Amino acid sequence: MSTASSSKETIVLRSCDGEEFKVGKSVAAGSKTIKHMIEDDCVSETIPVPNVTGEILSKVVGYLNRHHHASVIISEAAEDDTKIEEEEALEDFDSEFVKVDRKTLYDLIMAANYLDINDLLDLTCKSVADIIKSHNNVDDIRADLNF
Repeated sequence: MSTASSSKETIVLRSCDGEEFKVGKSVAAGSKTIKHMIEDDCVSETIPVPNVTGEILSKVVGYLNRHHHASVIISEAAEDDTKIEEEEALEDFDSEFVKVDRKTLYDLIMAANYLDINDLLDLTCKSVADIIKSHNNVDDIRADLNF
C-alpha cells in the first residue's frame, strides 16, 4: 500500500462506549496493532477498539494526528531550522499532553499498550516515573498514585 494513497484513505475507530473517530489510515498506522490489521487486510471501514473509552480514544487520535503531522513536516523540511522548530513544538505538545489527572494518565498508558503505540507508552510511563521521583517518601507516592 502506498503512503500517498493511505494518507487519503480513512477508517473509523469505535471506542468501547460507541464513539467513532474518522482517521486517516496513515495516521492510524501509528498504532502497530491497527497497522497490522490494515496490512493484513483485516479492516472494514470501522475498527472496534475495546477497552478504550471515547474520551481516551479522542486523546490518542489527537496524539497520533499531531505526531503524524510533525513527522511529515520534519521529513519534508528542506531547512534544519524548520526541523528543529517542529521538533521543539512536538516536545511542547508532548509535555502538555501528559498534564492530565492520574486516572486519565493511567487510561492513556493502558490504551497505548493495547494499541501498541510505543512513543505514547514511553511518554506516559515517563510521566508516572516523574511523579514518583518528585516525592520524598513511599507514603507520599502511595497517596499520590492511589496505591
